[in-house]
Amino acid sequence: MMGSRKMVMAAWVAAALLTSSGAALARSGQQNPPPAQQPADKKPAVQDLTLDTAPAPVNAEEDSAYKAFADELDGKKKIQLGEAFAAKYPQSRWRGPLYSSLTVAYLQDGNVAKMEEVGEKEVTLNPNDGQTLAILGQTIPRSWNPSAPDAAQKLDKAEQYSKRALEVVPTMPKPDAITEEQFARAKSQTLAMAHSGLGLVYVRRGKFAEAISDLEQAVKIDPQPDPVNFYLLGISNEKASHFDDAVAAFNKCAQMPGSLAATCKSGADEAKKLGATQLSAPK
Repeated sequence: MMGSRKMVMAAWVAAALLTSSGAALARSGQQNPPPAQQPADKKPAVQDLTLDTAPAPVNAEEDSAYKAFADELDGKKKIQLGEAFAAKYPQSRWRGPLYSSLTVAYLQDGNVAKMEEVGEKEVTLNPNDGQTLAILGQTIPRSWNPSAPDAAQKLDKAEQYSKRALEVVPTMPKPDAITEEQFARAKSQTLAMAHSGLGLVYVRRGKFAEAISDLEQAVKIDPQPDPVNFYLLGISNEKASHFDDAVAAFNKCAQMPGSLAATCKSGADEAKKLGATQLSAPK
């Protein structure tokens, strides 16, 4: 899977800050109204679902089991607790935050199939969970198998998830427990994942010129740009005959530590050679 370590790090940061907003929306069962319909001086009336603010428990044992899951830091143990909770309480009011957290846990564990399965349950339950939408939108095309019988449908899904994330993340209300700076950073990382996923969908389809703008946004707004996105931006610019831009993107990738550095250095050299012998296309 491309850039899985960087993707997991970004996902964990975004998850820690955005999951409570997504959970609150899941509990309300409503989508955010368009910005124009909200009074300019009022925030959406959404309260985060936490162990302190949740309604009286139907089953105190259920709340205790969810708290054990929420407090667990070891990824594999968290997955075990989450699976056991979902099996025992299939209609729990904690399904939203459970699915959202499990999506990230499965991503960290490298189990893309389970990540996709649980993530799809979450976005079905809560179409406004921008974090889960962005994770699905980026991970599916990065782990994509062109020989799979549902390969085209996978890219269609990734495109839909990424576009939906780009719609809902800017409208998500800030949880009270975090600062404006933390929230802005988490939103930027989440939006960067969505732009990265959409850009890679276009790359997978051979639409390199269309991929450029999303990949440029991904590296521009991410507080910690992913070298994978610079690599993809270099490939896209080279295929679109924007050789100088390709060299610049490959060079930025080559300067970042990681397994792509050598590949990107070679990419920069190749783009320079092509630029010396072929005409560059206008942007």
